[in-house]
Amino acid sequence: MRYTAGKLKLLIMRYRTLGRTGWSISEIGYGMWGMAGWTGSDDDESLGSLQRAVDLGCTFFDTAWAYGDGHSEELLGRLVRANPDHRLYTASKVPPKNRAWPSRREHSLENCFPPAYVRKYIDLSLENTGLDRIDLMQLHTWEDSWLSDDRWVQELMRAKEGGKIGAIGISLNRWEPWNGIQAVRSGLVDCVQVIYNIFDQNPQEDLFPACREHNVGVIARVPFDEGTLTGTLTLESTWPEGDWRNTYFVEENLRSSVAHAEPLYTLVPEGSSMPDIALRFILNEPVVSTVIPGMRKVRHVEANIASSDADPLEPALVEELYKHRWDRTPTTWSQ
Repeated sequence: MRYTAGKLKLLIMRYRTLGRTGWSISEIGYGMWGMAGWTGSDDDESLGSLQRAVDLGCTFFDTAWAYGDGHSEELLGRLVRANPDHRLYTASKVPPKNRAWPSRREHSLENCFPPAYVRKYIDLSLENTGLDRIDLMQLHTWEDSWLSDDRWVQELMRAKEGGKIGAIGISLNRWEPWNGIQAVRSGLVDCVQVIYNIFDQNPQEDLFPACREHNVGVIARVPFDEGTLTGTLTLESTWPEGDWRNTYFVEENLRSSVAHAEPLYTLVPEGSSMPDIALRFILNEPVVSTVIPGMRKVRHVEANIASSDADPLEPALVEELYKHRWDRTPTTWSQ
């Protein structure tokens, strides 16, 4: 328990077990893409926000080599070294060799994660962070068809046995939670990272039951649908040149996203907010081990971590939110 800034109320972070790893991690984790992959990032502000998260009980931090070509990993390493008395869990990802997000059915393991390449990027992540071990190493894209070629897991197992990594995970493609169920059932992965939010409820059908059955940890990413569920997206929203959101919120997606978000505003109870409801909806699912909102400012850290301290959503509200499921399929802009 820790005090929130400027308040007398105690803020309580709750913890959950990350599947078969047995690690007790904060149910509000930290997604670090925005610190290196989006415009407007400032290292001092990022490090201040990261430290505030640690002070408030956050223990799980998710990054990737692709977030600024290792820059986000460097920030994570600095954070860990600055907090030797805290057990912080680190997670990173090997980028696909062909640099294609999401992967496609025709992509082979050789296109994306040949063994020598996987080994190289594990070592690069260790070099970037300056750490002796990355707790969780994930493949940044995934195809269940790769299960027919076990060289990827052999390489990851060698890294695990050598103490370079602690657990093995996969990050599932956007809007394809089905494309990972075989991996969960194979017993080869310890964790899956998947998009799960008020709109993207598909994982509840088959993926989550499989994870529950095989004790595989679930990391829920994109809790705010890249900003749609923050309550701030409008038809007039723009981003600086070079910002990834310009390629995601193309006109077609921007209009549809705003239209789907607007009916939710009337459901937000007094004293709450759209981001708070979005996070607590995800935490209502017990199979989720942690949710990793992107946070670049201290005020976002404090507001998001407060969602762990809040009471569960009222069942009637959860049922209403279930009605806002939005089934989508990958497109040219949904990387």
